[in-house]
Parts: sequence; C-alpha cells; structure tokens
Amino acid sequence: MPSGTPTIPEYVTVHLGRPEQNARNVTLPFLDYVANVASSEIYPTWPENAIRANMYAQISFVLNRIYTEFYRSRGYDFDITSSTSIDQNFVEGREIFENIRELAGELFNDYIRRQGSVEPLFAVYCDGREVSCDGLSQWGTVELAEQGYTPYEILTYYYGDNIDLVRNAPIANTDESAPTVPLTLGAANDDVRTVQLRLNRISANYPAIPKIVRVDGVFSTDTEAAVRKFQEIFGLTQDGIVGKSTWYYIRRIYNGVKRLNEIDSEGVTVEEITQQYPGVLREGDTGNPVQNLQYYINYLSAFYETIPPLSIDGVFGEATRAAVIDVQNTFGLTADGIVGEQTWDALYDAYLGIVSTIPVQYTEGNVIPFPGVILRLGSDSEDVRVLQQYLNYIAQSYSEITPVEVTGYFGPRTEAAVLAFQELAGLPVSGQVAAITWDAITDLYSDLYNGSILQEGQYPGFETGA
Repeated sequence: MPSGTPTIPEYVTVHLGRPEQNARNVTLPFLDYVANVASSEIYPTWPENAIRANMYAQISFVLNRIYTEFYRSRGYDFDITSSTSIDQNFVEGREIFENIRELAGELFNDYIRRQGSVEPLFAVYCDGREVSCDGLSQWGTVELAEQGYTPYEILTYYYGDNIDLVRNAPIANTDESAPTVPLTLGAANDDVRTVQLRLNRISANYPAIPKIVRVDGVFSTDTEAAVRKFQEIFGLTQDGIVGKSTWYYIRRIYNGVKRLNEIDSEGVTVEEITQQYPGVLREGDTGNPVQNLQYYINYLSAFYETIPPLSIDGVFGEATRAAVIDVQNTFGLTADGIVGEQTWDALYDAYLGIVSTIPVQYTEGNVIPFPGVILRLGSDSEDVRVLQQYLNYIAQSYSEITPVEVTGYFGPRTEAAVLAFQELAGLPVSGQVAAITWDAITDLYSDLYNGSILQEGQYPGFETGA
C-alpha cells in the first residue's frame, strides 16, 4: 500500500505506549483494531450516524499513518501507537461493544480522502469537551446526528465539502515500500520514478537539491546528483544510491513538505502513483524493452561460452526464451525463461562489470558499447560527451541531424538530434538513448567512418536522403 493506491491491511501493529517508550508491540487484524478503537473512544449509545462518522474518521486516521509509513520511515517497527496524545486510544484486551463490532465489520474498508488526492485523510479529531481541535468534535457529532445530519454531512461539517468517502477499498497484505534491491545508476522502474517525484517536490523547499529534468523512472546522472545532494543535506552517506535508509529518509521529508500527516495536506495525486513499468518480460512480449534485453544477452555471449548469441529483433520468441534460460543457468538462477527482477539484475550487473573496464572517451573511428545507463534530457556525463561526438560525425552526412556542442550535458539540442536520428533509423522516437539506440548510432558511425555504406544515402535498415 505505501507506494501506490491505498489498500486495507489485513493486520496492524500497535505500539503500547509513546513511540520512544520501551513497550510491547501488538499485531492484530485491522478490523479488530477498528472495533477496539471505536469501543475505547466513543459510546455505543450514541446515535448511529454519529458513531459512523466517528468510525470513518478513526479508520482514515490509522490508514494515513500506515499509507505514509509515518513510523516505519523513522525506523520503528510498528504502524501506530496507543498514545492518545498523538494517535488513537487502543486498549489491549478490552470488551468490544456488539453494535460497534457489527459496524466495524461493515465500515473497516471505507475511508475519507480529499477530492483530487489519493491518500487517506489525516482525519484529526478530539472529544470536543476536554480537548478541542481543528478537526472533528466527537461530542459535536452527537448533536449534529440528533439534528438529522447524515454521516457524510457530519464529516463535511468538520472537514469541508471537498471530501469523498471511499467505500469497499481492496484488502491486501502490506509490505515495506523500500525496494528490495538498492536503486543505482541504470535502474529503470517505478521505484525510481517515485524517488524522482519525491526529490523534485522536496527541492521546492530545499532548492540546493537539483531538479530532475525528466521524471521517467530512469536512474540517470541527474537523479544520482539529486540523491547525493539530498544525502549531503540530511547527513546521510553520500553514495548516490537509494538503499533502505535513504529511501525512508526521502519518504519522511516528502511527507513533511507535503504535510501528508496534517489535516491540510497538499495531497498525493493519481499521477504520482501511476505505474510506468510492467517489470517482467516473458515469451510473447515485443518492443524496445525486449530489444534492450536481447542486446545485453548478445553482448555477454562474447564473454560467456554458456550464453548463445541472439538476434536483436524485439520479439521475445522461443530463441530469446532459450537464451534467457541459458543466462539463468549461467548465474545460478531459477531457469524459467522469464525475466524478473533477479534475472534482470544478474544480466545487467554482468554487462556493467564488463563495460566498466572500458575507458569512456571518444577516440575517432572507434566505438564503445552502451554504457549501461540510459541517457536522456538532464543527463550529465562523459557518456553524453561521447554520444555528442558520434552524433556530430553522423550529422556531416545526414542534414536532418543538427550538430550539437560537445559539453557532456544532454540538453534540448542533444535530445533533438537523438529524436532526428531515431526517426531516420526507424526506431521508437523517444529522445532517450538506451541500448538499441546507442547500438544503432555506433553502427552508423562505424559504417560512415569506414566507408562501408551500401550506397550513397542508404544505411542498412532504413532509407533516407543524404
């Protein structure tokens, strides 16, 4: 739940005291927790509409704690505490009122959210007699219910008209949101996109953190620079890698600058949690991700006798599946022919281990293999400098490509040159240089340099005017 659309956890872990106190943790079904808190905080004799309104607020409160990983992002091993000064009143082993138990069974997977936001509302509330607050007044709900207010009308009275009631949210096991494998240069997945979104938002409050130009889930050099600066500001190890500690520190600061644990939260939009990457590649898949996979396998085949060469056609067919099985056997993985996270990481790490030994510098007439990190708008590295040299050489023969200044920074002009090349070569026109685009650029560069063009104005694979 913490990284995507909210779900209802099967279980919740409660710390029986303040966060810093040495107290026991209790793990129990979420439904039982909801019934316990409601029985501990409100009276079963209240009007049913008042009870329902209170339970919506109570459920949203604890779901906000879980969704934002409020405590887990601080290194604690629980979801919420029993301290009434900061959380909810949970009494271990208490009697549960029968009518509240029945309502808990009906309402436990419903919660409040702001319109246009995803996260459960941090539904602040207080008793309204001994303590007052900016949120819901528990005793005040009784008066409103007696006046005929519905539960939703009671909630809008306290939280405003811009709220929705989410009903029948899915129930799912919740895991820690931190990626199982640290995020480093070259990674490309939804976790990277999440880090990029959060760092860019944090940078509005901490402008020393450089903006990531393109939030696309590709861990390129600009993402690494932003991670390093974040780590420097907050006293973390400055390695540019997003491991568990950096992930949760980013999460913690992101929660703070967006006020996700406050009633006036800035909110998390649907666009911020939309998944971008399918992740797994298997037989029947086609397209650029498959071509990149085939490129890596084909390259490694020159160094591993157990891995066969492979045609780079973008089709995950029988031959690609067989090659994947050979890769998995080579690296001691389950040989199922499916490229999941472990297989991809083993393949990618082996590739990087080889290309990292090759000096990254432009030498006229020579080409180097794809550096392993997708280059795109905002990238800043020697790899970009080499790319610009290749593009400029190609531009001497193809007027459609405008030469660029060799700076090592991937700006709009470099992107335009890449887009023009991809259009000429019949590649997906993305403006990003992954393995297949790099391979096509270096192939054409090599052909031009060595004078091996088939005929003037024609490059194998596409036709164009000179």
